[in-house]
Amino acid sequence: MVGARVKPALLAAFIATTFLAAPAAAVQPPQHWPSHRVELGLTDSPGGAAALSRSARFRFRYQYLAGGVNTGGGWYGWNPNGTFVSRYARESLGHRITPVFTYYMLRQSLPGKNDGNELRADMTNLQNQGTMRALFQDLENLFRRANESGRTEVVHVEPDMWGYAQQSATGDDAATVPAQVAATGLPELAGLPNNLAGFAQAVVRLRDRFAPHVLLGYNLSVWGTKVDIQYSDPPNAQIDGLAARSAAFYRSLHAPFDVTFGEFSDRDAGFKEKIYGDKGASWWKAGDFRRNVRYLRGYSRGSGQAIVMWQIPLGNTEMRAENNTFGHFQDNRMQWLLGKDSRRHLRQYRAAGVIAYLFGGGADGTTCACDGRHDGITNPPAINGNTRRSLSADDDGGLFKELARRFYRSSALRI
Repeated sequence: MVGARVKPALLAAFIATTFLAAPAAAVQPPQHWPSHRVELGLTDSPGGAAALSRSARFRFRYQYLAGGVNTGGGWYGWNPNGTFVSRYARESLGHRITPVFTYYMLRQSLPGKNDGNELRADMTNLQNQGTMRALFQDLENLFRRANESGRTEVVHVEPDMWGYAQQSATGDDAATVPAQVAATGLPELAGLPNNLAGFAQAVVRLRDRFAPHVLLGYNLSVWGTKVDIQYSDPPNAQIDGLAARSAAFYRSLHAPFDVTFGEFSDRDAGFKEKIYGDKGASWWKAGDFRRNVRYLRGYSRGSGQAIVMWQIPLGNTEMRAENNTFGHFQDNRMQWLLGKDSRRHLRQYRAAGVIAYLFGGGADGTTCACDGRHDGITNPPAINGNTRRSLSADDDGGLFKELARRFYRSSALRI
């Protein structure tokens, strides 16, 4: 009743049951997703699955497939006849870890490879008939190899390209971005439109035909709207509008990807501060995480997609090993997700549709949860209050794996 007074105890109970006991996630994970709980993963090279499984109960490991489709250096030649994928999948699954392949081939293909402007390079290659024919054939090879296990594997398709395509689109409509699809002459793609929506539909069609066990990951780039909420700090109403635009662009593909991959940053904040000279603009505060959660929630509900946060920086501000030198750069996003108050933060992300977190840097020199610099255990003088001594030779001082083990010892966060 309007104007009626509510007893404090009843009000507290109402808040607790209505808000604190929020639903597990905004959307459900895709069919055949390998877990019903929030899971962690890590970038990991071939041969590392056994050590990874011993360090914590990781459910995912991921590996880039790169090199370009017409350059002679693509993934298909890394081992004979594309068996790189078969071997990586077999090794992963043998240790109860689901393999994730990040397919990053368009940018490194000719002729766009030689263009220093990534947006223009991607758009050029999308419109090149020979390049696109080779790319679709390469995807077919990938799907055939990934299907050999008969078990769930994940292929994350072309990060960044979708963001550049949205920037090139008219009205956030993928059909306005030209791409060679049916025009490649491949019989499997007959009848598909020669635009970005047709490209997405072609990826799904090839997966359906050659690898029904594979789950497809679309990549969400917040900057595809030409507004990066990390740097502009927009109000809530604008964030909601940006999320709606991102969801509308995904829907315009008319291609049912299984899950969406989202991003924080591909480099540690300390890396961007020291190497790029951004004067600390990449460091996240509580407001940045709050805006990120709001944007993801809006996108997830508008698209119907569950979200995997991917390529999360591994730097920290706790261990002395993190002294902002090459391979030892600081960041705070891993600690936000796995450190103090992390359960509350993870519940907020879960309610926004996030079902997994895959950690790892996107460039040489970023922090690794491994001894990537081959410098052993390091404990340089403390900076910025990072007083803890290293737990291992890992370049992050061993903190990530310690927190990952703690995460898996805690009660499961269901999705």
